[in-house]
Amino acid sequence: MSPPQQTSEFIGGETAAAMGTEMVDIEAAQIQAVISDESHPIFKNANRPVILKFEDVVYKVKTEQGGLIMNKNPNPQEKLILKGITGIVRPGEMLAMLGPSGSGKTTLLTALGGRLGGHLDGTITYNSKPFSNAIKRKTGFVTQDDVLYPHLTVTETLVYTALLRLPRTLTKHQKVQHAEAVINQLGLSRCRDSIIGGPLLRGVSGGERKRVSIGQEMLINPSLLFLDEPTSGLDSTTAQRIVSMLLDLARGGRTIVMTIHQPSSRLFYMFHKVLLLSDGNPLYFGKCCDALDYFSGVGFSPSVAMNPADFLLDLANGVSTTDFQEDQTVIKQTLVSAYEAKLSESVKSELVLDNQCDDSTDDKQYRRWSNSWWAQFSVLFRRGLKERKHETFTGMKIAQVLVVAFLSGLLWWQSDITDLQDQVGLLYFSSGFWGFYPVFEAMFTFPQERMMLEKERSSGMYRLSSFFMGLTLGVLCSQGLGLAIGAVVMDQKSATALGSVVVLIFQLTSGYFVQKVPTFIRWIKYVSIVQYTFKLFLGTQYRPGETYPCGTDRTCLVEDFPSVKGVGLGGQGVCVFALAVMLDVGIPFLFQDENILSLEC
Repeated sequence: MSPPQQTSEFIGGETAAAMGTEMVDIEAAQIQAVISDESHPIFKNANRPVILKFEDVVYKVKTEQGGLIMNKNPNPQEKLILKGITGIVRPGEMLAMLGPSGSGKTTLLTALGGRLGGHLDGTITYNSKPFSNAIKRKTGFVTQDDVLYPHLTVTETLVYTALLRLPRTLTKHQKVQHAEAVINQLGLSRCRDSIIGGPLLRGVSGGERKRVSIGQEMLINPSLLFLDEPTSGLDSTTAQRIVSMLLDLARGGRTIVMTIHQPSSRLFYMFHKVLLLSDGNPLYFGKCCDALDYFSGVGFSPSVAMNPADFLLDLANGVSTTDFQEDQTVIKQTLVSAYEAKLSESVKSELVLDNQCDDSTDDKQYRRWSNSWWAQFSVLFRRGLKERKHETFTGMKIAQVLVVAFLSGLLWWQSDITDLQDQVGLLYFSSGFWGFYPVFEAMFTFPQERMMLEKERSSGMYRLSSFFMGLTLGVLCSQGLGLAIGAVVMDQKSATALGSVVVLIFQLTSGYFVQKVPTFIRWIKYVSIVQYTFKLFLGTQYRPGETYPCGTDRTCLVEDFPSVKGVGLGGQGVCVFALAVMLDVGIPFLFQDENILSLEC
C-alpha cells in the first residue's frame, strides 16, 4: 500500500506553515491512517509492545579535584546525577521529561535506552525483563544532534541504514522497500534526492534532517523509541509537526520517551505524561493535564495565565511566581519533599498494579549482529566511498599530487640513465611520498567519524572490525596506518605529531639514508611500509646480477650499490605478504570486537 500524497504534503511541504497550524491537525489524521495500517510494508514482522518501568534509578559519577595531575585528589568524591527516579510508560503513551539544563534529563534517557555505563543503581525493566539483545532490536534512539553524512542524499542515508540494520532474513530489495516506505511515511518524498548538508554545505532543512534521524530508527519498526531534544533548534511550526508525528507513532502502539527543553503550551498538552526533574530529583510524574492541579495543591500556582511548561521549568529552577525573592533552594527542597509525601508511593504502586504485555520472546533467537561480517563490510565500503569522494577528488587534493609529479619530472628530467643514484633516489622518493601523503590523508578519518561510529555502534549496526576494514581497503596500506593512528589517538593535533614521528622513523630505518643501521633499532625496518615499498620498486626496476657503468670501461653489480645493498633485490614475495599483513596490522583484536574506543555495546 502506498501512503496517500497528503502525507508528504503534511510533513514535507514547507508551505504548510503559511497555510496555518490548522493544517497540522487536519492532516494528522491522514498520516495516522498510514501509520496504523498493518498491511504497510514497514509493519511486516512488527515488534511486540513494550512496557517500560524504572524504579529508584540512581546514577553516580566520580569527580576529580584539582587541575594538575599532582594536585588531583587520590580519593575523588561521588556526585549524584540521578536521585531515585521512578516511573512507567506504556505502549501508546508519550512521556516528556522536562527540566533545566543539568537536571539529568539526557542522563536518564540514556540510562533508559540501555546506553549508560558507570555506577547505575535501581531497576529498569522492559516487559519485566532486563535490557537484552531482544530489547535492543526493538529500541530506537534519536540523539539531540543529527549525526548524518552531509554528502549523502536522504534516500542514500536511509537505504544504507536499512542494509545495515535490517536482519539478514530480508533480501536487499526488501530492505530498500522498507527504506522507501519510511521516506513516504515521514513525508520526505520531496527531498528524497537532496543531500543532507551540513554547517558549510547547503542541504535539507532542519526539520527534514530531524525526520531523517527519526527515520533511521523507524526502519526497525521500534516498539520503544527514545528521543533527546527532538525539537531543539526548530521553529514552532516545525516542532509541532515533529511532535504530532511522534504522537501518531505512539497511537500505533509504540512507547515513546523524549526529553524536551521548553515546549509550547500546545505541545505540552500533546504529551500523555510528564516527568519534571530538578538537580536529579523528581518533582512530578503523571498526566500533563493534572500537573497544574498538583502544584496548586502543594502551594504553587501561576499568578498569571502562562504556558504550563514555563511554569514547571520556573519551579524546577526554584523560582515561584508568587514570590520572586524566596530562596530557590528552599523552593526546590519543598517540592522534593512534596513529591515524596504525595506522589512517590502512588507512582510506585502503579508499577506493581500494571498488567504486563505478553512477551515470550527468547533472547537467544536474536543474533548479536543483524548481518554477516562481509555484508557489513561491503555496505560500509560503498557508503564510505560515496561520502568521501567529495574530499578525495577535490581540486586541492588533485593539485597537490599534480604539482609534486610535475616538480619530480623537472628534477629527474635530465638525469643520466647511467646515474644509478638518481634512479634509486626517484624510486625511494616515490615510495616515501606514497607512504607519507596517504597517512595524513587518512589520519583524521576516525576523529571525524567518531560521532557516527558511536551512534551506529550503540545501535548494534555492525562490528568495529568491518567498519575499520571498510575504510582501510578504500585507502590501502599507508592510509590504513593513518586510520589506525587516528583511531588510537582520536585527537587531530596529537595524531599529526605521532604520524609524523612514525613515518619519519620508517623512512630513516628503511636502508636508504643509513646502510648500517644499529642492531638495537634495526628491527624497525621489518614493520616499515616504506622499506617494503622501496624494495618492491627496486625489484620492478632491477634484477639480481644486473650491472651498471661505474667507471671507465668498468661495470658493477646493481645489488652492490650502497643505496641498494642495504635493502637488497630479492624477497619480493615476502614484501607483498608483509604489506598484506600490514593492511590489518595492529587491529586483530577488532575481529573479536574488544572494547576499543569505549564503544562496546
